[in-house]
Amino acid sequence: MMPARPQVLRILLVDDESAIRRALRPPLQELGFQVSEASRGEEALQLIRAGSFDVILLDINMPGIGGIETLRRIRAFAPRLPILMVTVRDGEEEKVQALELGADDYVTTPFSTRELIARVRAAVRRTQAPVRAEDAPIQIGEIRISPTRRSVTKRGQQIRLTRKEFDILQYLMAHAGRVATYAKLLTSVWGADCREEVEYLRTFVRQLRKKIEDDPSNPKYLLTDMYVGYRFVDSQMYAEMNQQVVPDESDSEISDEELPEDQLEGSPNSSLHGLS
Repeated sequence: MMPARPQVLRILLVDDESAIRRALRPPLQELGFQVSEASRGEEALQLIRAGSFDVILLDINMPGIGGIETLRRIRAFAPRLPILMVTVRDGEEEKVQALELGADDYVTTPFSTRELIARVRAAVRRTQAPVRAEDAPIQIGEIRISPTRRSVTKRGQQIRLTRKEFDILQYLMAHAGRVATYAKLLTSVWGADCREEVEYLRTFVRQLRKKIEDDPSNPKYLLTDMYVGYRFVDSQMYAEMNQQVVPDESDSEISDEELPEDQLEGSPNSSLHGLS
């Protein structure tokens, strides 16, 4: 029997800078991606409606309708299509807005091709994964959470969590690999009235890390996306993080120049005190 051929992923690069598209096309093609290009959001919408793509790489800062509005319009007719946003380092508000509108992830310039490919494949993998029952246990690395029993173990040993610590961990593990913005996580656990209480959330996350991480100051499970939110690694990310990384000379960095933690201390707000 002939071995199954690897799936060819079809990616659409949407960026008004032709130099960026030229820089990204070769490494993507070398790794087996079928690459199409668009220079404006309007063109991207036409291509997506007319064709079929596995993932979209979408620049936020483009002329015309721009990346955010393009994302909004794509989500109106393609709610599950993986979309990764390309942002600048200081564009935290845009990152949060894009994630709230349904972007699967983002990469910040400058970024390496290794990072880009890893995030693209992770987004596609999450979309193609079978739907998991809400009450099904989740195992990532050495941590296992059972929603029905409201229990958490690490290496088979029970971890005692408060009610809100458990709710935070359950949400993050159920969305493993994705960034959960501060507002989305706060709304899920405490309700919409508390979506601005970021310092309170940081306090809970610090306590949660002390219980689930071997080294809370260097977490391997519960990661911070600075000024944006938190991300719990998925199984593939965990496996890759625990493998020795061999430097790859072909792993070039894409930057703007080449192309035309959680340290704040917080105290619970009086309106939220006692909700743990």
